[in-house]
Amino acid sequence: MRALLAALLVAGGWFATPPALSAQEEPLVITGGRWFDDVSGALRPNAGLVALRGRLLSVDGVPSDIDLASVQRLVLNDDEVVLPGLIDLHAHYNVQLFGMPRREELVATPVLWLANGVTSTFPAGEYDPEGMWQLRLRIQRGEHPGPRLHNSGPYFGRTRPGWTQLDRDSLFAEVDLWASRGVRGFKAKNADPETLGWLIERAHHHGLSVTGHLDSGVGSSVNPRDAILMGIDRIEHFLGGPAFPPDRSAYASFPDFRPDQPEFREIVDLFLAYDVTYNPTITAYAYYGIEGKSHPALDFWTDERRFLSPAVREWVGEGGPDFNVASFDDILAVKCPLVRAFHEAGGRLALATDHPSWGVWLPGFVAHRELHAMSLCGIPNADVLRIATRNGAEALGISDRLGTIATGKLADLFVIQGDPLVDIRATRHVRWVVKSGTLYESSSLLESVEGRFAPAGRR
Repeated sequence: MRALLAALLVAGGWFATPPALSAQEEPLVITGGRWFDDVSGALRPNAGLVALRGRLLSVDGVPSDIDLASVQRLVLNDDEVVLPGLIDLHAHYNVQLFGMPRREELVATPVLWLANGVTSTFPAGEYDPEGMWQLRLRIQRGEHPGPRLHNSGPYFGRTRPGWTQLDRDSLFAEVDLWASRGVRGFKAKNADPETLGWLIERAHHHGLSVTGHLDSGVGSSVNPRDAILMGIDRIEHFLGGPAFPPDRSAYASFPDFRPDQPEFREIVDLFLAYDVTYNPTITAYAYYGIEGKSHPALDFWTDERRFLSPAVREWVGEGGPDFNVASFDDILAVKCPLVRAFHEAGGRLALATDHPSWGVWLPGFVAHRELHAMSLCGIPNADVLRIATRNGAEALGISDRLGTIATGKLADLFVIQGDPLVDIRATRHVRWVVKSGTLYESSSLLESVEGRFAPAGRR
């Protein structure tokens, strides 16, 4: 297998074909082990998962008319578990390296996501939307291994490099362009109320969702409470509401926010009433904090440095960046009780990692760290799995096709070793990944991008 992967690499560093065992030209039958039943929250004995033409034909046994002698078959060990593919709704492909502004890393990153069982990603803002769009097309054509890339297009707001305020017609025209290119939704960050309102209006015209990294209303920002009333679909990071007054930034107000405050119940009720998803991005505050870097979810279980290009490895070894934000430690300290209380109140959480890597804690692996963080917050592991799969599909409006293991849905799965209901860290031990019925060996995917993680021109 590994020799085959090496042969598939072309001189320019791109993949001629995905390093998969085969395309979905014949039935894939997975027997043995157990699989996660989203309805019961339990692991069921696997009598046979059958994928054909990219979809699950059966989840409870092999149909009698399938000849097992002529199919692609994967037989699992008793300690292996099949999970729905993870869906990350804040999955950055951009990096912060060499002291340069953020830029996308389009070679190793998609492979790292897929190898870790993340079969769907929504970047939640793209610094190079043209490059990300082209990457999605290459993945769809089978020229580059990667997850389903649900493009988010450019940022709308002052975070966009070179942002200039758009009038209504210009914003509508830009949304129309990216909708025609197949984006799944949009991200507002540092947007004023007028921009956000127009974005929501036009995105919804196309049946697309909007998420937002918002503030308290300070300056020309938008409080999440007001964004919800405008019709926004998801909120990143801050819950908002009256506990975030417009004379203080959300970052300054967050450490004083507690679930026993009436303001918490008020904003949660608004999320519930408008069916808005909250992306808490717990570990995002650990990566950038000082004490947060010793958070137990940020440990390593494999040598991620092996994926760095020689130039990146040298730069990281010389000290790399110095992101140590004390206020993020204060936010991290109150995140867990808030996230747990939001979940217990019936709020919908989704997996969202939000880590533009600086050569430490790489894409894909960060998804398992966020799952571990949610488990450490006291959310039951079965619910953590639902958050990372079903909830993400519901939030993107694709739950009719993805998010659970069910007959007729797309065959996006991954196989791990260990019981994630006992220890959520079992999700880290990925053996196999299936996307659209195509089977990949995780270790082979990882080996194919060793020494290749770097922005263009700095390999």
